[in-house]
Amino acid sequence: MLVHPEFNPVAIAIGPVAVHWYGLTYLAAFGLFLWLANLRVKQPQFAARGWTRGDVDDLLFFGVLGVVLGGRLGYVLFYKPDYYAKNLLEIFAVWKGGMSFHGGLLGVIAALWLFARVRGRPFLEVGDLVAPCVPTGLAAGRIGNFINGELWGRAADPSLPWAMVFPQAHDGGIPRHPSQIYQFLGEGLLLFVLLWLYARHPRKTGQVSGLFLVGYGILRFIAEYFREPDDFLPLDSRWLHLSQGQWLCVPMVLAGLAMWAWATKRKEA
Repeated sequence: MLVHPEFNPVAIAIGPVAVHWYGLTYLAAFGLFLWLANLRVKQPQFAARGWTRGDVDDLLFFGVLGVVLGGRLGYVLFYKPDYYAKNLLEIFAVWKGGMSFHGGLLGVIAALWLFARVRGRPFLEVGDLVAPCVPTGLAAGRIGNFINGELWGRAADPSLPWAMVFPQAHDGGIPRHPSQIYQFLGEGLLLFVLLWLYARHPRKTGQVSGLFLVGYGILRFIAEYFREPDDFLPLDSRWLHLSQGQWLCVPMVLAGLAMWAWATKRKEA
């Protein structure tokens, strides 16, 4: 069995100033978005509509706000509403952890809608530009989870070559699936390759956004079978023994299928 090396969460420390690995993965995520989105605006379907690098910079600003605010509020509302209802000030204690991808997605959708309104662009056109640029950021975030030794997987057969012991876990002596790496490979790299190849050629407005919702929802649903559920949301208390993350993926996949089907049948103006 492998053993998680328990990395020092601080990558660089200069006097009282400390830079954490998790912060660096966020920085990498934003850098990758800028690079990929700038490639996207050069593609004919976006260049012909007047997209520029300045638009990408503004999109990043809107997106960061959406990720942070939506991710935190999503965690509060989807995972621990009772706790935060009794501890309202804890909502702002983001340094203690607690972010939700699905909440962050809703926050980004709201931010993109606001950007579209301000710039007078179709909302789904903005979504189609951004969607293929998101998975690499998700991949970077999962690397941060692995370095921190958090969000570990469920118990695994000790004979599994890559089964890993996470000393940070409440029962730190058992082998587990390194589910952070599974999600890095699935929701990160695989989803990026599929979306980027699909979006290289002009598609009807809404198809790329729809495929992102379907692809992420399916891959995250599968990954949840290997990821340890939160202690405060045990599987035996969930309907059909599905995790909270899996239930949040169901409407995501349905919405993506509906969007892709609608976009496919719709005649472009």
